[in-house]
Amino acid sequence: MSRTGKLPVPVPDKVTVSVKDTTVSVEGPKGKLSKTFAPAVKIAVADDGVTVQPADSSRFAGAMLGTARSIIANMVHGVNEGFSKNLQINGVGFRASVSGNILDLSVGYSHPIRYEIPQGITVAVAENTKLKVEGIDKQMVGAVAADIKRFYPPEPYKGKGIHIEGEFVVRKEGKTVS
Repeated sequence: MSRTGKLPVPVPDKVTVSVKDTTVSVEGPKGKLSKTFAPAVKIAVADDGVTVQPADSSRFAGAMLGTARSIIANMVHGVNEGFSKNLQINGVGFRASVSGNILDLSVGYSHPIRYEIPQGITVAVAENTKLKVEGIDKQMVGAVAADIKRFYPPEPYKGKGIHIEGEFVVRKEGKTVS
């Protein structure tokens, strides 16, 4: 059973949490999130925060304990402060721009790539090569950042491409003259 799953999720003053059966709704200054969990866990709102308990002693219930607690903690953090990922575009002539909810990427192909930004996510472009993906849903922010990166992943020789800040890209040594 998860050690962190046993700990209650602290709820800030600006955030309200409501539980109905296995559906958790979290509302805060940045927005509202709702998620339905498997019936293997019992979720309750207490004085010290949101507590998650396994419904039975099965292995699945023990696994879902830590998962549900982590997702609820991310929901509380998201509606209170939000999540963001920074992306960097490296390459000569590579750039990005945002118009409305469309992200235009020029990353060395014969045509520009147009990516429709999902509802609830904002993408800001600075200096034509730095992107900031923001939102209240951690999973959605990560998925959008991964989708954008997938258009031109960083290549190992020159490092050209789109990479997420903090990510390690294995660089290879080029051919040597003998």
